[in-house]
Amino acid sequence: MYINRYTVMAALLFVTGTLFAQQPGRLQLEEAIDMALRNNHPLQIKQLQTEEKKAKLQEDGIKQYPSVIVNSAYQYNQNLGELVIPAGSFGSLPIGGSNVSLPGEDKTFELGKHHNFNAGVTVYQPITQLRKIKAGIDVSRTDVLISEQERIKASLQVKQAVERLFYGLLINRKQQEEARAKLELARIRLYDVESALLSGKTVNVNKAGLLANIADEEQNLLKLDIQADDYTADLKQLTGITADSIILEMPGDIHPVSSPAPADTFNNVDLKIATLGKLKTEQAIRATKAGYLPDVGLIAGYTYQTGNILYPTSNPYAGASLRWNIQDLFSNKQVLKQRQFLLQQAETNITNTREQVTNDIARTQRRINQAAALIAVAQKAVTYREEEMKLQEDKSDAGLNIAADILQTKSQLAKAEADLLAAQLSYRLAQSDLKILTGGN
Repeated sequence: MYINRYTVMAALLFVTGTLFAQQPGRLQLEEAIDMALRNNHPLQIKQLQTEEKKAKLQEDGIKQYPSVIVNSAYQYNQNLGELVIPAGSFGSLPIGGSNVSLPGEDKTFELGKHHNFNAGVTVYQPITQLRKIKAGIDVSRTDVLISEQERIKASLQVKQAVERLFYGLLINRKQQEEARAKLELARIRLYDVESALLSGKTVNVNKAGLLANIADEEQNLLKLDIQADDYTADLKQLTGITADSIILEMPGDIHPVSSPAPADTFNNVDLKIATLGKLKTEQAIRATKAGYLPDVGLIAGYTYQTGNILYPTSNPYAGASLRWNIQDLFSNKQVLKQRQFLLQQAETNITNTREQVTNDIARTQRRINQAAALIAVAQKAVTYREEEMKLQEDKSDAGLNIAADILQTKSQLAKAEADLLAAQLSYRLAQSDLKILTGGN
């Protein structure tokens, strides 16, 4: 009895969970954008790349501080070195009428022990290389700034992609409404023709043409269904939505501005990246010039050892070190030439990017004006079609028209609404393009 009760409860929970998972999710445009910014994997990669650059900056910063090296070793020696002093090596002394050799016999001294152990710590502080290290830190800091700008650009592009897919699905929905109305209208016309043929009221009718119209509308509706599936799949991937189906809510009304305020290129992401690229090259040149200096630094440490009688057991020490690879004098010269050419490329890239961005801003502002004008005209068309639809519905209530009139007006209204959404999409895309170009949020 208990087993059956638990089985029924589990089944109910499973069915309830399944039904809940299959409930369509209602989605607003701003919610979709927020979800994409949180869940989009390429955008997360950009954020991780920024964190990676920051970690590299911290790593480079450590190099300017003293390095501490701790070492230790143990060694067992099978054979030991010996110091042998032969008899008489130090001469002889006349004692009691005879000469006594010094030493009187061969003397052997072991120079070590079987067990050798040593440990020590060394501290090194670079001096002349600090300039090169600091230049490398500046390069890493610039890499962080470049990565942040690339992340900002990617986030703006993700927002635009969500807007494109969201409005694309809304437009697709209106186009499907138009296609269904046209399909139903074509079927009604075919029915009327077939009825007329059966009653003998007409004989000269192109029935094949009407069937072809129905097939065309069915094909168009199928294409729109396929397009909607593709758009929905792309939107789910972009935002991380897991619901089986999505119900899109219409965005709020758009109040277009036909004459946007003048925009400048000061905050343009691409121009910032190009400028940072030039700064990075200048910093690399400074690092290359610092490479001509010898590596001079201060050194201090302490060693402890047992097993070697020739060295002290405990030995603190301090001093300075110099290391200079003469070959670097020649190789650095060629590296410097390479980076000077890179600097010229960076300067040319800044000029080209600024010109390109200026032209793109002007073109985008024209698109905004054009889209604003299209929205105004499309809004009028929707208003007139809505009035026409209301008139047709009133006639239908009074029995003054037929279903074909309603379907014809319904398809025209859906087309007008799709055109309005397309104009709004063009306006929003132009606005987001302008934000990308001017570094807006």
